[in-house]
Amino acid sequence: MRKPRQPDPEVLEIDYRVPTALGTVGWVIALIVLLTMGDGLAEDDRWWLWVCLTGIALGVFGFLYIPRLLRKRGQ
Repeated sequence: MRKPRQPDPEVLEIDYRVPTALGTVGWVIALIVLLTMGDGLAEDDRWWLWVCLTGIALGVFGFLYIPRLLRKRGQ
C-alpha cells in the first residue's frame, strides 16, 4: 500500500537576479584567469574561452530577462 503523497513545499520567493549575477561573475573571473594565462593555455584548451563567453552571455541574458518573467508570472 502506498503512503499518501506529502504536500509540496512552499515556493521560496527570492530575488533570482542574485544567483544569476553571481554565476555571471564566476564566468567573468574564469575568463580573466584564462586570459592571464596567455600562451600558457594549451591550443587544445582554448575552447574554454568560448565556454566562458557563452556563460557570460547567458548570464547577462538571464539577468535582463528575469524581471520580465516575474512581471508576467505576477499577472
